[in-house]
Amino acid sequence: MYDTRQRQVSVAVDELLRLARDKSTESRKQLVGVIGDLFFDKHAVLSENERAIMSDVLRQLIHDVELTVRKHLAIRLSDEPEAPYELILALANDDAEVAHPILLSSEVLRDPDLIEIIRHRTLEHQLAVAMRREVSSDVCSALVATDDINVITRMLDNPNAQIAQSTMAYLVEQSQRVDAFQNPLVNRTDLPRELAERMYWWVSAALRRHIVANFDVDPNELDAKMDEIVHSVGSELAEKRQSATENLAINLLRSNGPDHDMLVRLLRQGEISLFEAVLGKMTNLRESLVRRLIYEPGGEGLAIACRALDVQKAVFGSIFVLSRRARPGTHQVADGETTRALEFYEGIDPAAASLILDRWRRNPDYLDLLRQVSHLS
Repeated sequence: MYDTRQRQVSVAVDELLRLARDKSTESRKQLVGVIGDLFFDKHAVLSENERAIMSDVLRQLIHDVELTVRKHLAIRLSDEPEAPYELILALANDDAEVAHPILLSSEVLRDPDLIEIIRHRTLEHQLAVAMRREVSSDVCSALVATDDINVITRMLDNPNAQIAQSTMAYLVEQSQRVDAFQNPLVNRTDLPRELAERMYWWVSAALRRHIVANFDVDPNELDAKMDEIVHSVGSELAEKRQSATENLAINLLRSNGPDHDMLVRLLRQGEISLFEAVLGKMTNLRESLVRRLIYEPGGEGLAIACRALDVQKAVFGSIFVLSRRARPGTHQVADGETTRALEFYEGIDPAAASLILDRWRRNPDYLDLLRQVSHLS
């Protein structure tokens, strides 16, 4: 039986060599089929020399074979742990649609191979690597080094990506300006509590609720820290609001009425303290709460206040962007942050916003904001 099988293999290898000499398209298809059948024939007894011949011939001719045949071969070899390394590497560097199953599943590829593909191949190759069943910390670092938001987000969505703590910390910092990183980061089971707590200061109200619910953090302690930060921001912008500022705010409103465009003008002119005072008079909210609305992450509170005041969407957008830039220590608005705030604003019922504004006037407990916002988002 063994001799019979061996003779069949030898005949197949002879056929392989004959087809390799034939340059026709049909011969190329047959060539791939013969080699594929031999590789996947569990009963075939191939010598190292025969395997080397098949691998070398196919590797040299693979790009002469039409795309559909290469795709078929890549699919067959993607889950084959004994597939020849050189052939797998050639397929992994092929067109993205050929490389995709290899990059997703092949265990033959090594980390240096994947890193080279990340650095020198296309976005589609990078995305496929980011979705592999196992992604080492070195490969994750190479994916992050692409600086491509889609690639990094795909990697963060992969629960099998082994992200080093230093890389995770870097991405948490980047999430201050890249809104797309925030949701996948807070949903990772390997995100350390201290990094989740750090993200609390700049993510939306919905993600802050997720952090409180899923990480070992004390919402009352976080709220106390938020008050300290807002107080510090207010002190930095204006150590103590003088009665002259209060009087000016009253006079402006008396002369112009509740002019929403005036709020935008004040921010553009850098009159931050006066802007705070005017908004406080318009909403009839205490000074500390007005500052929370203006400077807290996400801007949901500011959106609710503006909706209750019947501020037009475009005017709110300007107020939101300018107030973000007014915060000490940062003059950037995170990618997608404005879009998210405008979508939240559009979804608010004006009557519901007015009811919440009334509650804020009566209730000094600002923690209630998150519970109230949850009914609107």
